[in-house]
Order: sequence, then C-alpha cells, then structure tokens
Amino acid sequence: MALVWDYGERTGIKGWKGLSWGMVPLLGGAMCACTWHFFYNSESLEVLVALQGALTVIGNITMCIAAFRIFKASQESSKSS
Repeated sequence: MALVWDYGERTGIKGWKGLSWGMVPLLGGAMCACTWHFFYNSESLEVLVALQGALTVIGNITMCIAAFRIFKASQESSKSS
C-alpha cells in the first residue's frame, strides 16, 4: 500500500492514492481471517467470517472504482500529450 501511495505522489496521478485507500477494506478482511484462524476457528468469532466477506466485497468495489479512475486519468494525460 505504501509503494502504491509513493508511486501516486511521484507521478502526480491522484488515482494511485485512491487505489491505496481502496486496499484498506481488503486489509481489514485479511486481518479478520488471520484473527479467526489464530484462535483456531473459534465458534464465538464466526462473526469475523461474515465481516471478512463484507470487507472483501467492499474492497473489490473500491479497487474497481480506483482502477477505473486511474484508467481515465491515464487516458486524459495521453490525450493532452
């Protein structure tokens, strides 16, 4: 995430920073999965499975939006060149 953010700063394309923010829900989902498995798939933590699924869907949507914004920004920069 830090590398993507740094690339966005170096290129000046804000969409790359958006991609970095779009990764945050996916990181949250990964943390849910790691926590659940760390506690040996405890039944009391099964809510983490649903939370992981929700964060994965949200993360996929935000990544799709960010990728589209990068695509549009690259099209605009190539038209002006």
